[in-house]
Amino acid sequence: MLGPGLVTGASDDDPSGIGTYSQVGAQFGMGLLWTIPFTYPLMCAVQEISARIGRVSGKGIAGNLRAYPRWLMYSIIFLLVIANVINLGADIAAMGAAAKLLLGGPAILYAIALTVVSVLLEVFICYDRYAHVLKWLTLTIFAYVATAFVVQIPWGETLKQTFWPHVSLSADYLTALIAVFGTTISPYLFFWQASQEVEEITAHKGAQALKRTPKEAPAEFWRIRVDTVVGMFFSNIVAFFIILTCAVTLHAHGITSINTAAEAAEALRPVAGRFAFALFAGGIIGTGLLALPVLAGSAAYAVGEAMGWPIGLDKKAARAKGFYAVIAGAMLLGLALNFTSIDPIKALFWSAVINGVTAVPVLVLMMLMANNAKIMGKKFTIPRILRLLGWTTAAVMLAATIAMFATWHSG
Repeated sequence: MLGPGLVTGASDDDPSGIGTYSQVGAQFGMGLLWTIPFTYPLMCAVQEISARIGRVSGKGIAGNLRAYPRWLMYSIIFLLVIANVINLGADIAAMGAAAKLLLGGPAILYAIALTVVSVLLEVFICYDRYAHVLKWLTLTIFAYVATAFVVQIPWGETLKQTFWPHVSLSADYLTALIAVFGTTISPYLFFWQASQEVEEITAHKGAQALKRTPKEAPAEFWRIRVDTVVGMFFSNIVAFFIILTCAVTLHAHGITSINTAAEAAEALRPVAGRFAFALFAGGIIGTGLLALPVLAGSAAYAVGEAMGWPIGLDKKAARAKGFYAVIAGAMLLGLALNFTSIDPIKALFWSAVINGVTAVPVLVLMMLMANNAKIMGKKFTIPRILRLLGWTTAAVMLAATIAMFATWHSG
């Protein structure tokens, strides 16, 4: 039953996300652990809404955005692609650095090799086989759960900080907060999961959008909910343990500034031991191999649907040239950032902020889509609980963004 939701959730813990969570744990200790249980129901709701839009309408988010003003659609897709390329650059850099830590040698050569492998797999492997590869790669995220149990955790204090936190209104705290929200509730995850549900339709003969085959809806909605709840749980529990591990090791030893996931792994070696270091560094490579195709693929789905191109990982490269060109181009642009004066690692934190800001209009449009009978059919507009959680998510992201900009202005 697990598929798009599981892969989407696991890809959320990419090397960029690991870097953000590591920095949050190092800088604020356990002070932001509360964000993980807080965002979990919001993530579940938003990703389920994304999946329902794709499965019911037979189109992804961008395909349904064509019903709205074109300037709005192109603006959102532009911001999505920019944030994804920055994320790709940071992820590729982190994977190369992690491989160097584990194996020695030049990091840039590892980065090039891992990028080329990712492009070739996504372009030339058929969808069904590739989906299975992505599912198995989700196991790599458990490296971060294992790492936490290698170090000593004060569980009493952990529970207190998780469920009875001290919230600060400082500029640094609010910026970190929007970065965490932007990492966990990212637009590329919405686009990817909706498009993967469309892929599930096209990959199976006789399958159709649910508004054309309403009898299948109860079983499909149950599958989507289980898939999403499980996928987001794994995503959040891993994020929780990354923050916790860095809080009780790096922050506790006065190391409060971490720029990359690989830097976090290296910093762990003297304070948590070689085994914790190896687990942390190895996980970066595994999660990166999972995240690169999701980041590049979500950009390609968005651009392809907006332009009306043939799209889909089930199609041969010759039949969807534009779609696969965006995938390869996004990955290669991300790789190219590592050869320029632009530091993708410094830009990483801000890509999370861009994601957080972009998420607000995307969420509003998704909620309008999900309640639009022309898109979803009269029977399949989303139920009340998803409407409540979806609009709550949009409100939370908007409030966090306004608070962040307000503190910058006052500062």
